[in-house]
Amino acid sequence: MALGNASSVKEFILLGLTQQPELQLPLLFLFLGVYAFSVVGNLGLTVLIVLNPHLHTPMYYFLFNLSFTDLCYCSVIIPRMLVGFVKQNVISHAECMTQLFFFCFFVIDECYILTAMAYDRYAAICKPLLYHVTMSHQVCLLMTVGVYVMGFVEAMAHTASMVHLTFCDGNIINHYLCEINPLLKLSCTSTSINELVVYIVVGFNVTVPTLTIFISYTLILSNILSIPSAEGSCSIHIS
Repeated sequence: MALGNASSVKEFILLGLTQQPELQLPLLFLFLGVYAFSVVGNLGLTVLIVLNPHLHTPMYYFLFNLSFTDLCYCSVIIPRMLVGFVKQNVISHAECMTQLFFFCFFVIDECYILTAMAYDRYAAICKPLLYHVTMSHQVCLLMTVGVYVMGFVEAMAHTASMVHLTFCDGNIINHYLCEINPLLKLSCTSTSINELVVYIVVGFNVTVPTLTIFISYTLILSNILSIPSAEGSCSIHIS
């Protein structure tokens, strides 16, 4: 990410989860195990979906993207966190901004992939006869592109506004990653633009997915409850 900055601070120190020496080693093995489990689980699921033709359906297509996003999200956070358990975790300004970008990118992507999955289930259960038209390959592809474009644009908004802040003296981040709020506390210039971006982006990303998921599953529940009990066990078709 070739964004310039005028900050006098060229590197940051991530304090991590704890400064207690007796907890460093247990936490190292704990999060190493969590990361290994996440990598094996998500990578295994993505490979299974790719190799099994029976799983080439919209539901598993979005599940593939969700697993891929989870894998990338963990890889952005945990390896750098593990460094802090064995030595002082120093990260350059450029690396910090890059981590911030990808952290925001994958978090936003995950929100909208879950939203797409909720809409897919609504289409499958409430409109089964039109499902293959409503959730065609082209529609799924467009939805996925929209998810990643949304993540990219909003992550760039956060990162670009952060890059233009000046960090004069303080370079100790009281966190295990370069996240927005700890960085704002270190700035010696006005953070009003950054706070406005946070309010707009976070507000939009909370409201839209939450409402879409809530409405989708409310309609699904309503549709299921409206099916006569005698037909309920054989009428619902979920692709």
